[in-house]
Amino acid sequence: MRKLVYYVASTLDGFIAGPDGSYDFLRLDPDVAAHLTANWPQTLPTFAHPQFGIEEPEGRFDAVLMGRASYEPGLRMGVTSPYAHLKQYVFSRTLPPAAEPEVEIVSTDPVEFVRELKRRPGRDIWLCGGGQLAGQLLPDVDELVVKLNPCVIGSGVPLVARGFDPRRFDLVDTRPFDSGVVILHYARPAGAE
Repeated sequence: MRKLVYYVASTLDGFIAGPDGSYDFLRLDPDVAAHLTANWPQTLPTFAHPQFGIEEPEGRFDAVLMGRASYEPGLRMGVTSPYAHLKQYVFSRTLPPAAEPEVEIVSTDPVEFVRELKRRPGRDIWLCGGGQLAGQLLPDVDELVVKLNPCVIGSGVPLVARGFDPRRFDLVDTRPFDSGVVILHYARPAGAE
């Protein structure tokens, strides 16, 4: 079965964006950019690939999930298919159908949709955000990869917006960078639901 991987940047105090949805304080320093280009190129937007020297992004994903708030910054810049190299699923009850064939607007229950998607043949599925969608899908997240940034912002969009519901993950790998970023890779414990 395909895995659902929540791969996201976060502050030390657990926010993935500011109160207004901004995330420009989560810098992409050269050491981290080089690592992402070599190891996670599919998580970089398609329009940025030339800047990073990426021709054909190879990797473990063939689909990306995002909430409306994660999709809209690209729309404001005129980017209607931010990850054109992947099948994109945008969860929204108010957006009209997308004009791009690789973008599907999903207005149904995210949990049921993702459980069915995980059963389909294919590679793993990247959950790129946001916090509301991650909160709904947390029981189905198989891996959690957090690019922990050395900053504190005090409030904003939480990593996971969900009521109190403790979930444990096993630490698989850590990767510190000179810029102060640490990539933490966790997996759901075997047998956990």
